[in-house]
Amino acid sequence: MSADTAETLAVTGNEATAEAMRQIDPDVVCAYPITPQTEVVQLYAQMVADGKVTSEFVTVESEHSAMSAVIGSAAGGARTMTATSSQGLALMWELLYVASSYRLPIVMTTVNRALSGPINIHCDHSDSMGARDTGWIQLYGENHQQAYDNCLQAVRIAEHMDVRTPVMHMYDGYVISGAIGPLVMLSDQKVQDFIGPFRSVNPLLDLERPVTVGPFDGLHGWYFEHKVSQNRAMDRALKVIQGVADEYAELSGRHYGLLDPYRLDDAEIAIVVAGSTAGTTRMIVDKLRAKGVKAGMARLRVFRPFPHEAYAKALEHVKAIGVMDRADSFGAMGGPMFLEVRAALYDNDPRPQILPFVYGLGGRDIFPDNIEQAFAVLEKAAQGKKPTSVERRYLNLRED
Repeated sequence: MSADTAETLAVTGNEATAEAMRQIDPDVVCAYPITPQTEVVQLYAQMVADGKVTSEFVTVESEHSAMSAVIGSAAGGARTMTATSSQGLALMWELLYVASSYRLPIVMTTVNRALSGPINIHCDHSDSMGARDTGWIQLYGENHQQAYDNCLQAVRIAEHMDVRTPVMHMYDGYVISGAIGPLVMLSDQKVQDFIGPFRSVNPLLDLERPVTVGPFDGLHGWYFEHKVSQNRAMDRALKVIQGVADEYAELSGRHYGLLDPYRLDDAEIAIVVAGSTAGTTRMIVDKLRAKGVKAGMARLRVFRPFPHEAYAKALEHVKAIGVMDRADSFGAMGGPMFLEVRAALYDNDPRPQILPFVYGLGGRDIFPDNIEQAFAVLEKAAQGKKPTSVERRYLNLRED
Protein backbone atom coordinates (compact mmCIF):
# COMPACT_ATOMS: atom_id res chain seq x y z
CA MET A 1 0.00 0.00 0.00
CA SER A 2 1.19 3.52 -0.69
CA ALA A 3 2.03 5.35 2.52
CA ASP A 4 1.53 8.87 1.16
CA THR A 5 -1.64 8.57 -0.85
CA ALA A 6 -5.08 9.98 -0.14
CA GLU A 7 -6.73 7.43 -2.43
CA THR A 8 -9.44 5.17 -1.08
CA LEU A 9 -8.14 1.64 -0.51
CA ALA A 10 -10.16 -1.58 -0.31
CA VAL A 11 -9.03 -3.55 2.75
CA THR A 12 -10.32 -5.78 5.52
CA GLY A 13 -10.79 -4.26 8.95
CA ASN A 14 -7.83 -6.28 10.19
CA GLU A 15 -5.68 -4.96 7.35
CA ALA A 16 -6.70 -1.42 8.26
CA THR A 17 -5.58 -1.99 11.85
CA ALA A 18 -2.32 -3.67 10.82
CA GLU A 19 -1.55 -0.67 8.60
CA ALA A 20 -2.21 1.69 11.50
CA MET A 21 0.15 -0.37 13.66
CA ARG A 22 2.79 -0.27 10.91
CA GLN A 23 2.61 3.51 10.84
CA ILE A 24 2.79 3.69 14.65
CA ASP A 25 5.73 1.24 14.65
CA PRO A 26 5.59 0.47 18.39
CA ASP A 27 8.73 -0.72 20.17
CA VAL A 28 7.16 -4.04 21.13
CA VAL A 29 4.16 -6.12 20.05
CA CYS A 30 3.27 -9.22 22.09
CA ALA A 31 0.36 -11.27 20.79
CA TYR A 32 -1.22 -14.67 20.32
CA PRO A 33 -3.51 -15.56 17.40
CA ILE A 34 -7.25 -16.06 17.90
CA THR A 35 -10.16 -15.91 15.47
CA PRO A 36 -11.18 -13.37 14.19
CA GLN A 37 -8.21 -11.25 15.31
CA THR A 38 -5.48 -13.53 13.93
CA GLU A 39 -4.99 -11.61 10.69
CA VAL A 40 -3.95 -8.46 12.57
CA VAL A 41 -0.91 -10.01 14.22
CA GLN A 42 -0.21 -12.30 11.27
CA LEU A 43 0.08 -9.32 8.96
CA TYR A 44 2.12 -7.40 11.50
CA ALA A 45 4.49 -10.31 12.07
CA GLN A 46 5.10 -10.37 8.31
CA MET A 47 5.84 -6.63 8.36
CA VAL A 48 8.42 -7.26 11.09
CA ALA A 49 9.98 -10.09 9.06
CA ASP A 50 10.07 -7.90 5.94
CA GLY A 51 11.79 -5.06 7.80
CA LYS A 52 8.91 -2.62 7.28
CA VAL A 53 8.87 -1.82 11.01
CA THR A 54 11.46 -1.83 13.77
CA SER A 55 9.20 -3.47 16.37
CA GLU A 56 10.26 -6.41 18.48
CA PHE A 57 7.54 -9.03 17.91
CA VAL A 58 7.20 -11.40 20.85
CA THR A 59 5.48 -14.72 20.14
CA VAL A 60 3.94 -16.26 23.25
CA GLU A 61 2.08 -19.42 24.21
CA SER A 62 -1.25 -17.83 25.24
CA GLU A 63 -3.10 -14.56 25.62
CA HIS A 64 -2.37 -14.62 29.35
CA SER A 65 1.32 -14.68 28.44
CA ALA A 66 0.77 -11.98 25.82
CA MET A 67 -0.65 -9.55 28.37
CA SER A 68 2.07 -10.51 30.86
CA ALA A 69 4.73 -9.71 28.28
CA VAL A 70 2.95 -6.50 27.30
CA ILE A 71 2.93 -5.37 30.93
CA GLY A 72 6.62 -6.11 31.30
CA SER A 73 7.45 -4.28 28.09
CA ALA A 74 5.39 -1.19 28.92
CA ALA A 75 6.71 -1.09 32.49
CA GLY A 76 10.22 -1.33 31.07
CA GLY A 77 9.66 1.87 29.12
CA ALA A 78 8.60 0.72 25.64
CA ARG A 79 5.67 1.78 23.49
CA THR A 80 3.70 -1.47 23.40
CA MET A 81 0.67 -2.87 21.57
CA THR A 82 -1.28 -6.12 21.31
CA ALA A 83 -4.51 -7.53 19.89
CA THR A 84 -7.02 -10.22 20.84
CA SER A 85 -10.63 -11.44 20.73
CA SER A 86 -13.18 -13.24 22.87
CA GLN A 87 -11.68 -16.09 24.91
CA GLY A 88 -8.28 -14.50 24.46
CA LEU A 89 -9.48 -11.37 26.19
CA ALA A 90 -11.06 -13.51 28.89
CA LEU A 91 -7.77 -15.35 29.42
CA MET A 92 -6.12 -11.95 30.03
CA TRP A 93 -8.73 -11.02 32.63
CA GLU A 94 -6.65 -10.81 35.83
CA LEU A 95 -3.84 -9.04 33.97
CA LEU A 96 -6.12 -6.37 32.52
CA TYR A 97 -6.52 -5.07 36.07
CA VAL A 98 -2.76 -5.18 36.59
CA ALA A 99 -2.06 -3.21 33.41
CA SER A 100 -4.53 -0.48 34.32
CA SER A 101 -3.49 -0.28 37.97
CA TYR A 102 0.13 0.21 36.87
CA ARG A 103 -1.12 3.04 34.62
CA LEU A 104 0.62 1.58 31.58
CA PRO A 105 -0.28 3.23 28.23
CA ILE A 106 -0.83 -0.03 26.34
CA VAL A 107 -3.01 -0.04 23.20
CA MET A 108 -4.93 -3.21 22.41
CA THR A 109 -7.12 -3.99 19.42
CA THR A 110 -10.09 -6.15 20.41
CA VAL A 111 -11.97 -7.71 17.50
CA ASN A 112 -15.38 -8.44 18.98
CA ARG A 113 -16.46 -12.07 19.20
CA ALA A 114 -18.92 -13.92 21.42
CA LEU A 115 -17.69 -15.59 24.59
CA SER A 116 -18.24 -19.33 25.05
CA GLY A 117 -20.21 -21.32 25.88
CA PRO A 118 -21.65 -22.77 23.84
CA ILE A 119 -18.64 -22.42 21.54
CA ASN A 120 -19.20 -19.60 19.08
CA ILE A 121 -16.70 -17.72 16.93
CA HIS A 122 -19.00 -15.01 15.58
CA CYS A 123 -19.58 -11.41 16.55
CA ASP A 124 -21.16 -9.97 19.59
CA HIS A 125 -19.86 -7.56 22.25
CA SER A 126 -19.83 -9.89 25.25
CA ASP A 127 -16.02 -10.01 25.34
CA SER A 128 -15.24 -6.30 25.59
CA MET A 129 -18.40 -5.47 27.55
CA GLY A 130 -17.34 -8.10 30.06
CA ALA A 131 -14.07 -6.20 30.45
CA ARG A 132 -15.75 -2.83 30.89
CA ASP A 133 -14.76 -2.40 34.54
CA THR A 134 -11.12 -3.50 34.28
CA GLY A 135 -9.87 0.09 34.19
CA TRP A 136 -9.24 0.26 30.43
CA ILE A 137 -10.56 3.05 28.23
CA GLN A 138 -12.89 1.60 25.57
CA LEU A 139 -13.49 2.98 22.06
CA TYR A 140 -15.94 1.32 19.65
CA GLY A 141 -15.64 1.68 15.88
CA GLU A 142 -18.33 1.22 13.25
CA ASN A 143 -16.30 0.44 10.14
CA HIS A 144 -12.86 0.00 8.58
CA GLN A 145 -12.01 3.69 8.65
CA GLN A 146 -12.88 3.98 12.31
CA ALA A 147 -10.84 0.89 13.15
CA TYR A 148 -7.83 2.67 11.66
CA ASP A 149 -8.60 6.10 13.12
CA ASN A 150 -9.36 4.80 16.62
CA CYS A 151 -6.12 2.82 16.67
CA LEU A 152 -4.09 5.96 15.97
CA GLN A 153 -6.01 8.10 18.44
CA ALA A 154 -5.74 5.42 21.14
CA VAL A 155 -1.97 5.91 21.28
CA ARG A 156 -2.29 9.61 22.03
CA ILE A 157 -5.05 9.05 24.57
CA ALA A 158 -3.23 6.31 26.48
CA GLU A 159 0.05 8.22 26.62
CA HIS A 160 -1.40 11.60 27.63
CA MET A 161 0.06 12.66 30.96
CA ASP A 162 -3.41 13.43 32.36
CA VAL A 163 -4.48 9.86 31.61
CA ARG A 164 -1.68 7.23 31.40
CA THR A 165 -4.24 4.45 31.19
CA PRO A 166 -4.43 1.52 28.73
CA VAL A 167 -6.88 1.72 25.84
CA MET A 168 -8.70 -1.02 23.96
CA HIS A 169 -10.41 -0.18 20.69
CA MET A 170 -13.05 -2.46 19.23
CA TYR A 171 -14.66 -3.35 15.93
CA ASP A 172 -17.00 -6.16 14.93
CA GLY A 173 -15.57 -9.56 14.13
CA TYR A 174 -16.06 -10.77 10.52
CA VAL A 175 -18.54 -7.99 9.73
CA ILE A 176 -15.62 -5.54 9.76
CA SER A 177 -12.53 -7.63 10.53
CA GLY A 178 -12.77 -9.95 7.53
CA ALA A 179 -14.95 -8.00 5.12
CA ILE A 180 -13.59 -5.58 2.52
CA GLY A 181 -14.31 -1.91 3.09
CA PRO A 182 -12.95 1.54 2.24
CA LEU A 183 -9.96 3.11 3.98
CA VAL A 184 -8.23 6.45 3.51
CA MET A 185 -4.86 6.49 5.25
CA LEU A 186 -2.72 9.35 6.47
CA SER A 187 0.89 9.45 5.36
CA ASP A 188 3.47 7.74 7.53
CA GLN A 189 5.02 11.08 8.43
CA LYS A 190 1.69 12.60 9.45
CA VAL A 191 1.02 9.65 11.74
CA GLN A 192 4.44 9.94 13.34
CA ASP A 193 3.96 13.68 13.83
CA PHE A 194 0.52 13.05 15.34
CA ILE A 195 1.53 10.39 17.86
CA GLY A 196 4.92 11.96 18.64
CA PRO A 197 7.86 10.26 20.34
CA PHE A 198 7.17 7.91 23.22
CA ARG A 199 7.80 9.27 26.69
CA SER A 200 8.36 6.63 29.34
CA VAL A 201 7.38 7.38 32.94
CA ASN A 202 9.30 5.72 35.77
CA PRO A 203 10.59 2.87 33.57
CA LEU A 204 11.94 -0.22 35.28
CA LEU A 205 15.05 -0.15 33.12
CA ASP A 206 16.17 3.29 34.30
CA LEU A 207 18.95 2.15 36.63
CA GLU A 208 19.68 5.70 37.78
CA ARG A 209 16.16 6.09 39.18
CA PRO A 210 15.11 2.70 40.59
CA VAL A 211 11.39 2.13 41.15
CA THR A 212 9.23 -0.64 42.56
CA VAL A 213 6.40 -2.00 40.40
CA GLY A 214 3.65 -4.22 41.76
CA PRO A 215 4.35 -4.07 45.50
CA PHE A 216 1.99 -5.54 48.09
CA ASP A 217 -0.56 -2.86 48.98
CA GLY A 218 -2.35 -4.39 51.93
CA LEU A 219 -4.53 -3.40 54.83
CA HIS A 220 -2.49 -0.37 55.89
CA GLY A 221 -1.30 0.53 52.41
CA TRP A 222 -2.65 2.87 49.74
CA TYR A 223 -4.81 0.49 47.69
CA PHE A 224 -7.95 2.59 48.19
CA GLU A 225 -6.16 5.76 47.10
CA HIS A 226 -4.70 4.04 44.06
CA LYS A 227 -8.18 2.96 42.90
CA VAL A 228 -9.53 6.49 43.34
CA SER A 229 -6.56 7.81 41.36
CA GLN A 230 -7.43 5.46 38.50
CA ASN A 231 -11.03 6.64 38.48
CA ARG A 232 -10.01 10.30 38.48
CA ALA A 233 -7.79 9.60 35.49
CA MET A 234 -10.85 8.15 33.77
CA ASP A 235 -12.75 11.36 34.51
CA ARG A 236 -9.93 13.40 32.97
CA ALA A 237 -9.82 11.10 29.96
CA LEU A 238 -13.12 12.43 28.56
CA LYS A 239 -11.58 15.83 27.87
CA VAL A 240 -8.43 14.23 26.49
CA ILE A 241 -10.37 11.90 24.17
CA GLN A 242 -12.26 14.84 22.70
CA GLY A 243 -9.12 16.95 22.45
CA VAL A 244 -7.27 14.21 20.57
CA ALA A 245 -10.28 13.75 18.27
CA ASP A 246 -10.38 17.46 17.49
CA GLU A 247 -6.68 17.49 16.66
CA TYR A 248 -7.13 14.41 14.50
CA ALA A 249 -9.99 16.12 12.64
CA GLU A 250 -7.69 18.96 11.65
CA LEU A 251 -5.23 16.42 10.30
CA SER A 252 -7.63 14.03 8.57
CA GLY A 253 -10.88 15.91 8.01
CA ARG A 254 -12.68 13.15 9.91
CA HIS A 255 -14.56 14.29 12.99
CA TYR A 256 -15.18 12.23 16.12
CA GLY A 257 -16.99 12.96 19.34
CA LEU A 258 -17.68 11.10 22.54
CA LEU A 259 -20.78 9.86 20.72
CA ASP A 260 -21.92 10.17 17.11
CA PRO A 261 -25.39 11.75 16.79
CA TYR A 262 -27.46 11.28 13.64
CA ARG A 263 -30.59 13.33 12.94
CA LEU A 264 -31.08 13.90 16.65
CA ASP A 265 -31.75 17.65 16.66
CA ASP A 266 -35.54 17.32 16.46
CA ALA A 267 -35.89 13.59 17.07
CA GLU A 268 -38.79 12.33 19.15
CA ILE A 269 -37.62 8.73 19.14
CA ALA A 270 -34.03 7.49 18.93
CA ILE A 271 -31.88 4.39 19.15
CA VAL A 272 -28.45 4.12 20.78
CA VAL A 273 -26.27 1.46 19.15
CA ALA A 274 -22.59 0.50 18.87
CA GLY A 275 -20.52 -1.08 16.13
CA SER A 276 -21.38 -1.97 12.54
CA THR A 277 -25.15 -2.09 13.17
CA ALA A 278 -25.09 1.70 13.33
CA GLY A 279 -24.91 1.74 9.52
CA THR A 280 -28.13 -0.26 9.17
CA THR A 281 -29.80 1.84 11.86
CA ARG A 282 -28.87 5.02 10.02
CA MET A 283 -30.60 3.66 6.91
CA ILE A 284 -33.77 2.94 8.89
CA VAL A 285 -33.71 6.43 10.40
CA ASP A 286 -33.66 7.89 6.88
CA LYS A 287 -36.51 5.58 5.82
CA LEU A 288 -38.65 6.64 8.77
CA ARG A 289 -37.82 10.30 8.23
CA ALA A 290 -39.11 9.98 4.66
CA LYS A 291 -42.41 8.84 6.17
CA GLY A 292 -42.54 11.82 8.52
CA VAL A 293 -41.38 9.97 11.63
CA LYS A 294 -38.96 12.03 13.70
CA ALA A 295 -36.42 9.27 14.29
CA GLY A 296 -32.76 9.63 15.20
CA MET A 297 -29.75 7.66 16.32
CA ALA A 298 -26.74 7.99 18.61
CA ARG A 299 -23.78 5.75 17.81
CA LEU A 300 -21.80 4.83 20.88
CA ARG A 301 -18.08 5.54 20.45
CA VAL A 302 -16.68 5.91 23.96
CA PHE A 303 -17.96 3.42 26.52
CA ARG A 304 -15.30 3.79 29.20
CA PRO A 305 -15.23 6.36 30.60
CA PHE A 306 -18.94 6.67 29.88
CA PRO A 307 -19.78 10.25 28.82
CA HIS A 308 -22.96 10.62 30.89
CA GLU A 309 -23.29 14.36 30.41
CA ALA A 310 -22.95 14.09 26.63
CA TYR A 311 -25.80 11.57 26.47
CA ALA A 312 -27.98 13.57 28.83
CA LYS A 313 -27.54 16.61 26.59
CA ALA A 314 -27.84 14.89 23.21
CA LEU A 315 -31.02 13.02 24.16
CA GLU A 316 -32.67 15.54 26.51
CA HIS A 317 -35.54 16.33 24.12
CA VAL A 318 -36.20 12.77 22.91
CA LYS A 319 -39.43 11.21 24.18
CA ALA A 320 -38.53 7.52 23.85
CA ILE A 321 -35.09 5.95 23.50
CA GLY A 322 -34.20 2.38 22.64
CA VAL A 323 -30.78 1.04 23.54
CA MET A 324 -29.64 -1.85 21.34
CA ASP A 325 -27.06 -4.00 23.12
CA ARG A 326 -25.08 -6.73 21.37
CA ALA A 327 -24.34 -8.22 24.79
CA ASP A 328 -26.62 -9.22 27.62
CA SER A 329 -26.10 -8.56 31.32
CA PHE A 330 -27.46 -11.57 33.17
CA GLY A 331 -29.72 -10.68 36.06
CA ALA A 332 -29.69 -6.95 35.30
CA MET A 333 -32.52 -4.81 33.87
CA GLY A 334 -30.91 -4.79 30.43
CA GLY A 335 -27.63 -4.88 28.56
CA PRO A 336 -24.53 -2.91 29.60
CA MET A 337 -25.20 0.07 27.33
CA PHE A 338 -28.82 0.30 28.44
CA LEU A 339 -27.82 0.49 32.10
CA GLU A 340 -25.40 3.35 31.39
CA VAL A 341 -27.75 5.34 29.16
CA ARG A 342 -30.63 4.96 31.59
CA ALA A 343 -28.46 6.16 34.47
CA ALA A 344 -27.18 9.08 32.39
CA LEU A 345 -30.71 10.33 31.68
CA TYR A 346 -32.19 9.63 35.12
CA ASP A 347 -32.00 13.29 36.22
CA ASN A 348 -33.36 14.71 32.95
CA ASP A 349 -36.63 16.58 33.33
CA PRO A 350 -38.75 15.44 31.63
CA ARG A 351 -37.22 12.00 31.83
CA PRO A 352 -37.62 10.05 28.58
CA GLN A 353 -38.71 6.44 28.42
CA ILE A 354 -35.66 4.24 27.88
CA LEU A 355 -36.22 0.69 26.67
CA PRO A 356 -33.70 -2.17 26.38
CA PHE A 357 -33.22 -4.24 23.22
CA VAL A 358 -30.75 -7.09 22.78
CA TYR A 359 -29.71 -8.35 19.36
CA GLY A 360 -27.07 -10.22 17.42
CA LEU A 361 -25.76 -12.54 20.13
CA GLY A 362 -23.36 -15.12 18.71
CA GLY A 363 -23.44 -13.40 15.33
CA ARG A 364 -27.22 -13.68 14.83
CA ASP A 365 -28.20 -11.50 11.86
CA ILE A 366 -29.90 -8.21 12.52
CA PHE A 367 -32.16 -7.18 9.65
CA PRO A 368 -33.61 -3.76 8.79
CA ASP A 369 -37.07 -5.09 9.71
CA ASN A 370 -35.83 -5.89 13.23
CA ILE A 371 -34.66 -2.33 13.73
CA GLU A 372 -37.95 -1.00 12.35
CA GLN A 373 -39.72 -3.18 14.93
CA ALA A 374 -37.68 -1.53 17.67
CA PHE A 375 -38.59 1.92 16.37
CA ALA A 376 -42.27 0.89 16.26
CA VAL A 377 -42.11 0.06 19.97
CA LEU A 378 -40.55 3.48 20.59
CA GLU A 379 -43.26 5.23 18.57
CA LYS A 380 -45.94 3.76 20.83
CA ALA A 381 -43.95 4.72 23.91
CA ALA A 382 -43.56 8.29 22.63
CA GLN A 383 -47.34 8.51 22.22
CA GLY A 384 -47.76 7.84 25.91
CA LYS A 385 -48.44 4.12 25.65
CA LYS A 386 -46.09 3.06 28.39
CA PRO A 387 -45.06 -0.59 28.45
CA THR A 388 -46.14 -2.60 31.45
CA SER A 389 -42.47 -3.23 32.29
CA VAL A 390 -38.99 -2.33 31.14
CA GLU A 391 -38.39 -5.93 30.16
CA ARG A 392 -35.72 -6.28 27.49
CA ARG A 393 -36.86 -7.18 23.99
CA TYR A 394 -34.84 -9.64 21.94
CA LEU A 395 -34.66 -8.80 18.23
CA ASN A 396 -34.75 -11.67 15.71
CA LEU A 397 -35.09 -14.28 18.45
CA ARG A 398 -36.44 -17.71 17.50
CA GLU A 399 -39.43 -18.41 19.72
CA ASP A 400 -41.49 -21.50 18.95
